[in-house]
Amino acid sequence: MHPALSIIFFSTASGAGFGLLALTGVAAPLGLVPQNAGFGFVALAVAVVLAVAGLSSSTLHLGRPERAWRAFSQWRTSWLSREGVFSVLTFVPTAIFGIGWVLFGRISGLVGLCGILAAALAAVTILCTGMIYASLKPIHQWHNGWVVPNYLMLGLMAGLLLLDLLVRFWAHPVEIPAVTLVVVALAWWLKERYWRFIDTSAGPSSIASATGLGRRGKVRLLEPPNTEENYLLKEMGFQIARKHRVRLRLIARVTAFAIPLLATLVALAAASALAAAIAVVSAALGLVVERWLFFAEAKHTVMLYYGAEIV
Repeated sequence: MHPALSIIFFSTASGAGFGLLALTGVAAPLGLVPQNAGFGFVALAVAVVLAVAGLSSSTLHLGRPERAWRAFSQWRTSWLSREGVFSVLTFVPTAIFGIGWVLFGRISGLVGLCGILAAALAAVTILCTGMIYASLKPIHQWHNGWVVPNYLMLGLMAGLLLLDLLVRFWAHPVEIPAVTLVVVALAWWLKERYWRFIDTSAGPSSIASATGLGRRGKVRLLEPPNTEENYLLKEMGFQIARKHRVRLRLIARVTAFAIPLLATLVALAAASALAAAIAVVSAALGLVVERWLFFAEAKHTVMLYYGAEIV
């Protein structure tokens, strides 16, 4: 699949934003982060800005962005529509939680419940984002059980790295970076399992199964259906060379997981905000590369029509 930059930014930025929002909404009522109103304002502002920026950028990939609002009407059948609905619903309790915390210094009672509700809705929004891709049966690299857990864990990882950095301007946390280490390691493991899955398995479709001629022997196309590139070839026939895939996976491993792990460990041992900042910047770069690969390595079944042996 063609890796559109707007979708890459959307899935990484909104994942980090909703991840941070979910963590803040739970951690504040439980007293796991500073109760300071200044911290509440900064944490919620960063989360909302990232989430809104990501959601806004997703409309740039549409042929008619001004009609994006119509997607909300298909929530019964479309995961994309459900994502839009839940993302908007998330901001309602978030607003109550933010106003109560920042303006009135309250994070208990109804305000705290709104924070927890916002956290739950933010998590569901990330789940819906993952399901947008996991529900597409024609793409074997997406239609599998590893996609949604990866989206959830990467969003949680990005949110924790941001939270660890922000908290350090008000306190010297121990619990948050310790949890971050575990989550980054788990997110890395899930990503490796996903890569192993798409490398060692193939989709159920082939030219033989698509034509129903497999029982007669090997099936191949006599000649290509067209001689020039068209929309399908551009959007769904994007190919990445194996050497580039190996190199980009290595970059993703190092920047998205290895460096954040090491930097978070240093931040935990030395109470270093600089190390926490390095972890955030490195993870941001790595997640962009990881998400680019997520799209570039996907193969649509329609490519069988254009000569692909198996997808």
